[in-house]
Amino acid sequence: MDEQRISSVLQEERTFAPSREFSERALISSSKSLAKLAKSAEQDVVTFWEERAKELAWFKPWKKAFTWKHPHAQWFVGGSTNLSMNCLDRHLADARRNKAAIIWEGEHGEQRTLTYHQLHREVCKASNMLRSLGVVAGDVVAIYMGMVPEAAIAMLACARIGAVHNVIFGGFSSAALRERMNDSKAKVLITQDGAIRRGETSGLKAAADEALLKCKSVKHVVVLRHSGDSVAMKARRDVWWHERMETVTAECEPESLSSEHPLFILYTSGSTGKPKGILHTTGGYMTQVAYTSKVVFDLHDEDVYFCTADIGWITGHSYVVYGPLLNGATIVMYEGAPNWPDAGRFWDIIERHGVTIFYTAPTAIRSFMKWGDQWPRDYDLSSLRLLGTVGEPINPEAWMWYHTVIGGERCPIVDTWWQTETGAIMISPVPGATVTKPGTATKPLPGIQIDVVRKDGTSCKPNEGGLLVVKHPWPSMLRTVYGDDKRYVETYWSEFPQSKSHPGWYFTGDGARKDTSGNIWIIGRVDDVVNVSGHRLGTAEIESALVSHPAVAEAAVVARPDTVKGQALVAFVTVKATHARADTKKLAALLREHVAREIGQIARPDDIHFAEALPKTRSGKIMRRLLREIVTGAVATGDTTTLEDAAVLERLR
Repeated sequence: MDEQRISSVLQEERTFAPSREFSERALISSSKSLAKLAKSAEQDVVTFWEERAKELAWFKPWKKAFTWKHPHAQWFVGGSTNLSMNCLDRHLADARRNKAAIIWEGEHGEQRTLTYHQLHREVCKASNMLRSLGVVAGDVVAIYMGMVPEAAIAMLACARIGAVHNVIFGGFSSAALRERMNDSKAKVLITQDGAIRRGETSGLKAAADEALLKCKSVKHVVVLRHSGDSVAMKARRDVWWHERMETVTAECEPESLSSEHPLFILYTSGSTGKPKGILHTTGGYMTQVAYTSKVVFDLHDEDVYFCTADIGWITGHSYVVYGPLLNGATIVMYEGAPNWPDAGRFWDIIERHGVTIFYTAPTAIRSFMKWGDQWPRDYDLSSLRLLGTVGEPINPEAWMWYHTVIGGERCPIVDTWWQTETGAIMISPVPGATVTKPGTATKPLPGIQIDVVRKDGTSCKPNEGGLLVVKHPWPSMLRTVYGDDKRYVETYWSEFPQSKSHPGWYFTGDGARKDTSGNIWIIGRVDDVVNVSGHRLGTAEIESALVSHPAVAEAAVVARPDTVKGQALVAFVTVKATHARADTKKLAALLREHVAREIGQIARPDDIHFAEALPKTRSGKIMRRLLREIVTGAVATGDTTTLEDAAVLERLR
């Protein structure tokens, strides 16, 4: 990145305070209470996190709450605990024992409910099954599954015996699976015959067999029978989940594990061809996901919580499985697509199960908008009391649609910012206490020290774009890139390195600004900043302006070289069904003028391309890097294993 500052051009003045009814029963019920909590954390951040950790169960207390040897942190050093125990065992002594822990629904309408008692039994049996296959603490277990309860059971079983789980998204190819298993040196793979999505079955076991042809570390494969498809089973290597579970007992004491014992490895896409294995450990991660789940989602015992993320992503780890279960919540898991058999599926689930908290991605919300208001309005969504967004910045118009159409103008929205690397939510409204603005995640949570700074490390002025940094280590932070600590240092700690005069900061990779109220607005990845006539513009703001036009469902903006301006703006746009027959030439001209009115002539797109779909990961993030390669004529060189539909790229080309 050069020395020029990032220009921030989007303005938003609408504000929404929580209702008195919501605040009166909220866990943090006023801005005064939140400010008091934030002040105590600011005065002594380590003690603040110690108090949060003491709310959980420990076999042995820690001797030192925090140590720091740049850039490596340790939390609750000397303490021992178990995440599976905290998610399950400690809820069995009271009424939660017979409370629903997981309500699962398959794409074809099948339903299963597991109480905390039943989930505990299944996890104990799965733990013993893994032990019977020779798995011991520290071994890596790969999990390649769809959204079935057994995926969560497998994760909790690994945590129970100290195995390190490496969940690999079920939509990945055999090549991506092989790469991640080889890099993590997985000893056992847990998979299923097939996963079901949009009425079709994808053969996970077949993909696993292909991956295992060049994977020597895996000694055993456990196969869940789910789709009923016929699969090949290799003698002495492959075992059926149901058969092996019948041979083990339902009693398994949780291992006493060091707070810094590795919990999981989760791979993120790299700009190079090699994904990064993000390593998280036990005690600090457990503490922060428990705390953030409770305060951000204002979890109460009667809540029914539905996060739409796949278990293969960090949101699935932290806010489908671990965070809610640590708080004794009831979670809804759904196997299939949001538009199967039609675009009302999520709203049907919310109505039938009485969902009270709904957490999804801005990309999904924009898809809901594209499909039309009639779908949610056909269902009773009155059970909802809180909405959340995750994955990327939400543009104000999508925020307003979510607030109005889904939330009925009564539900607070928690717009959350965090990363695979952070492990847990870092910036978010606290719903009973925070006045929200569409498009901003508002302020860092108590215990998190975040700033927007210039290249030289000085804090930016209000509404001045800069770099988003974390100034103090936090409990759920990644500990390293698995097997590549040099990459960890270079990727996250080289922008603001430690020196005699500087403690060293974590660089998030995002550009941002603070408004006059201290709210943080994410401008987008620094890699996605464009330079137009000497102005560095965040593409997220230009995309937001495009989506605010009533014809636009979704937009992505990238740059191509320009001999006059340095870079020219190129927008890829999908339109709503109501405008599908519009004259694209006229609409492109209207959109250029609309952006100029919204945020200035400097942001007017030079080219606008209309597309049926944009290249996205299965977690919903638009892969702008691939769009840049299209407009510049470059060949795709980075990791594309997370791309949901490769045919989209060909159509765009």
